Amino acid sequence: MRWQFFSPDSEMSERLARELNVPPLMARLLVQRGIEDAEAGNRFLHPRLSDLHDPYQMAGMRPAVERLRRAIALNERILIYGDYDVDGAMAVVVLLTALRSLGAQVEAYIPHRLTDGYGMRVPVVERASAEGIRVVISVDTGIREHAVIARAQELGVDCVVTDHHLPEDRLPPACAILNPRRDDCAYPEKSLAGVGVAFKLAQALLEGGISEPVLRSYLKLVAIGTIADVVPLLGENRIIAHFGLAGLREPSQAGLGALMEVAGLAGQAVTANDVAFRIAPRLNAAGRMEDAAEVIELMVTSEGERARAIAARLDLLNRERQRTEDEILREITDRMAQHPEILSRYSLVFAGEAWHRGVIGIVAQRVVERAYRPTLVVGIEDGVGVGSGRSIRGFHLLDALTSLSGLFERFGGHAQAAGFALPAGRIAELEARFEERARAALRPEDLEPTQHIDGELSLQEVDWKLLEEVQRLEPFGSGNPKPVFAARKVRLAAPPRVLKEKHLKLRVTQGGEAFDALAWRQAGRSRELESGRSLDLAFTLDANVYQGVSSLQLILRDLRRTES
Repeated sequence: MRWQFFSPDSEMSERLARELNVPPLMARLLVQRGIEDAEAGNRFLHPRLSDLHDPYQMAGMRPAVERLRRAIALNERILIYGDYDVDGAMAVVVLLTALRSLGAQVEAYIPHRLTDGYGMRVPVVERASAEGIRVVISVDTGIREHAVIARAQELGVDCVVTDHHLPEDRLPPACAILNPRRDDCAYPEKSLAGVGVAFKLAQALLEGGISEPVLRSYLKLVAIGTIADVVPLLGENRIIAHFGLAGLREPSQAGLGALMEVAGLAGQAVTANDVAFRIAPRLNAAGRMEDAAEVIELMVTSEGERARAIAARLDLLNRERQRTEDEILREITDRMAQHPEILSRYSLVFAGEAWHRGVIGIVAQRVVERAYRPTLVVGIEDGVGVGSGRSIRGFHLLDALTSLSGLFERFGGHAQAAGFALPAGRIAELEARFEERARAALRPEDLEPTQHIDGELSLQEVDWKLLEEVQRLEPFGSGNPKPVFAARKVRLAAPPRVLKEKHLKLRVTQGGEAFDALAWRQAGRSRELESGRSLDLAFTLDANVYQGVSSLQLILRDLRRTES
């Protein structure tokens, strides 16, 4: 990786350190995260529920609330049209819970990833109308569903859209559209996840009926969806994540408790990293491998035995997902090893028969992590290619697919991730034209991953006090990454150990201080490391607890031989 060191404004950092009464390092880290004054610094370091924005600042909120209250008063049936990922599923649960608490006749429809694909479908709306549904609320979808919403309108079904994806110039003909990314929306937080938008609707519907304990209960679900969808954990999202994570330590709802148990987090302080890598994958596994409707049942059931059974099943599905993902990734890496000229390209497209559609997005992300190229992975079945893409900094994936829209039967997404479907016979054309687009947008240096470094330290400066200062910046995630430090001329005290055939464990020393250092998914680099060698390390700091004993450890982001 190319290391890039931050150079914060020293005068601003010194002023912030004085005004906030924080150590100089903390002030520098805040400035590097866009905090320029004491007021913003206090909001960042001390999130408050009172700083959640008024939901009525969002365009479309008043007609949405009025229509749903009328439906409740008239005892009209309401359908929540959800999505199968964690963000969409949590949004469904939030609105189901809120509407049922108000006495609404409400049910949910969760599309099946393999049979329905992403987005809304006309037959679903037609069936809902025939069954007496009078209002459809979309969550985490709908902003580009012109045909589906127009058909609902023809059938006399009112649609309330709640979404956070980029809208087109023309909005669909819904009776209300909630999306902070609308050009005419003055809502201050533009980066809400889908569940965040659904929560603002629930907040408006409940108004005075939402006490602080109830609000905190909702935020547990909102935080899970927000973190899983990798939106920036700044502003209102930071408040959501802060209070939601705090509540997950003692989940009162049966499903959350069972989920925490199978994830090995029962009774523990939960971090955003725990949600991203231990909770969200288990919830996502249902929608990836089978049916996400089980996630909804898990979150609404009050029966402990049923909750434990569903949670155990999600755990098994997640293991199956991991095996399936590894098989496809191994096939792709074998192709890359056999054809090393592939890496002379600016983009990568891989396709395979019967590749499981539920995991191709994760596989695309793994390929990007290895090769650092915009990547599309396509599963082919019955002559149709269903694909998922992931991108790199500086390449807007949705814009690229939009420029190739004539190839697709349907597509959607955002800058860093997207999905699509096309005839299998056009995959070769997609590969060629996607490469043209990548070469037009990217320079050779853009294909070198960059590791941003917050500051340079010696190992003598790494201690528990430093970790405590770093932890004050939590929750970490997109927009607020965990601080990365560099240490130069560190000695490798012993030969590296390979863990689970994937990871590296090192023992490093400098100036009499020694630490364990873990390098995830870096087992292949063990051959280049020799005991006694001098290394430069880029790392984050973590606490490791083993058999009741806590120790500091370094989590390596990159390592390289020290230049003479």
